[in-house]
Order: sequence, then C-alpha cells, then structure tokens
Amino acid sequence: MSWDWQFFCNDTATGEAVASCFAAGGKEQTYLQWMLGAWGWTLSVSLLGLLVALVVGSLVGVARTTPNRWLVRFGEAWTELFRNIPLLVQVFLWYHVLPVMVPVLQGVPPSVLVVLALGFFTSARIGEQVKAGIQTLPKGQRYAGQALGFTLPQTYRFVLLPMAFRIVIPPLTSESMNIVKNSAVAFAVSIPELAQFAQQASEETSHFEEIFIPVTLLYFVSAFVINRVAKFIEARVRIPGTVGAK
Repeated sequence: MSWDWQFFCNDTATGEAVASCFAAGGKEQTYLQWMLGAWGWTLSVSLLGLLVALVVGSLVGVARTTPNRWLVRFGEAWTELFRNIPLLVQVFLWYHVLPVMVPVLQGVPPSVLVVLALGFFTSARIGEQVKAGIQTLPKGQRYAGQALGFTLPQTYRFVLLPMAFRIVIPPLTSESMNIVKNSAVAFAVSIPELAQFAQQASEETSHFEEIFIPVTLLYFVSAFVINRVAKFIEARVRIPGTVGAK
C-alpha cells in the first residue's frame, strides 16, 4: 500500500504542489488549510450547539420538576418531540421546511439552523439528566431554600441547580462528546465541516485513506479533549462525601 501525504500541500484549485502547505496563492488554499478550516467549523458548530443544549436542557429539566403541572407537561412534550425524531430529519426540517413556514428564518445562515437543530436535539437528553439530578437531591434542599426566604426560581438557581449539575457532570460529558460526533450531519446542508471536507476532498483527489485517517483523528482528539476537561472539572467540583471525592 502506497500513501501520498504530500497532496495535502497541493492547491485545491489547480491540484499543483505549492511551496508551503500554508501558502496557496491568491484566495485559494491547500488541502491542509481546507481540512483545518473544516475542523474549526466542526468545533464552532459543536460548541455553540452545546451551549444551546445546556441552556434549553436546564430549563426543560427544571420545568419537569416544578409543582406546576403545565410546565411539567411542556417539559415532557419537548423531551419526547426532540428525542424521538432522528437528528438528520431535524436538520432537514430546520433547513428546508421551517424557513417556508416561518419566513423570517429564510435569512438565517444554515450554520445557525444546524446549531439550533443540534442544540434542541441534545437539550432533550440534557433535560432528562438535569431532571434526574434534581430529583436525586434530598427534599430538604428545596425546603431549606424556602426557609431562607428564596422564591421558587431563586431556590432552583442558588440551591438545586448548582448541586444537580455537580451530580450530572459524567452524563453531560458524554453528551458533550456526542455533539461533536453528531455535528457531522451538518454536511447534509453544505456546512463546510470535517465530514463535508472528507467527502468532497476524497472525491476530488481519490486519496481516501490519507483523508479519512486524519479526519478520524481530529474527531477523536476533539472528543478526547472534551472528556479530559470534563474530568478535571468533575474532580474539582465533586460533592464532598460522594464516591471519588477528596
């Protein structure tokens, strides 16, 4: 088997080798620059999607643990809706269907629509985890907040959610890693991320092995770094008295 890694230093427009892998002429770029730019898109879409998922998922998790039955039903409906529709279908709905039904979305960049699709899809899972974390806490925590004169929103903000998040960091780590992998669906609507780069560049050059090996490694490195960062945070904020706490 003969691999040719030098093609990464070729100009994407002409296919000819350039003096440096980072020195394509004019507005063109090398395949290495293209791949690194695609990696940046993958990380951007993933991190923004995760931010949306954490905010919305926290609200959904809180809604499902409040005494208000309408909020509970809304949280349950949100969870079932976004959890039971495949992510790729949700991306197509955001890209092709919703802009027709809601004209204001027609001017929204496709990358933002993908971020929303990823964020809402993941929020259903994070909502379940936040709900479980809150329900794990002793009821005395809620009563203690009320005894201090906190309103219900203040009790969640200052008492319940800080404790619940410290409990659910391990599953949140898995969701953070999953969202990086799930971001590959963005290629279906022409977002220039890693999966789209791999598909298009391999078709142009026929260097399938040389392209998919580093793309796979970049996905692995992204997920691995998230895992290590989350493990560090978990060790720092672990609730005293739990397993592994110091």
